[in-house]
Amino acid sequence: MNAYRHLQDATRAEREWLLATPLLTRAVNGEVDRDEYLAFLGQAYHHVRFTVPLMMACGARLPDRLAWLRDAMVEYIDEEHGHERWILDDIRAAGGDSEAARTAPPDPATALMVAFVRDRIAHGNPVSFLGMVQVLEGTSTAVATRAAESLQERLGLPDDAVRYLSSHGSLDIGHLAFFEALIERLDETDLPAVIDTARMVYRLYGAMFRGVTARCRGGDATRELADALA
Repeated sequence: MNAYRHLQDATRAEREWLLATPLLTRAVNGEVDRDEYLAFLGQAYHHVRFTVPLMMACGARLPDRLAWLRDAMVEYIDEEHGHERWILDDIRAAGGDSEAARTAPPDPATALMVAFVRDRIAHGNPVSFLGMVQVLEGTSTAVATRAAESLQERLGLPDDAVRYLSSHGSLDIGHLAFFEALIERLDETDLPAVIDTARMVYRLYGAMFRGVTARCRGGDATRELADALA
């Protein structure tokens, strides 16, 4: 079995759990309201703004055997730089308060997801960062474009209110081919770190989505995190 297929198979249960998140399925079906969409964008801002710093940290800590990955990190950084500003623009265009979203604390699952990946880079194997890429880009290709189209139709949003979702759905299709080629170059020394990180990030990302719904409906986002990790 090749490395990418092994990664896909080893994380199948966690991926299916994430994709079954009610908020995601409702978004694709055009059943998400404006408050939920704005709440999602707020949480997306709080993890996307760390994407480039995490990539930089990964590149700086790669051992010599993985020095070839630094070129990939540079390419990723160039493509991802500034995307958190797209999210703030989307919030404004959708009628939300972008400054309030920027300064609000992230939900527990969002904060923990960033902290977990940062810790794996700094104190484990820095290639662990690719586990986060597996989750975020794979989820984008699965649902982002369809969700953007459904949200626009349901909520009457302009194109510049769904830039983050619509761009990442198509952009990440190309990224996944690039990502697969990177994973194929990993061996049994490093692939387990990617798998372990992806498994946890699937759980934390799913808890983030579930927390958005809970908070918008008067529930407890912290409870959703605890349930996801149980």
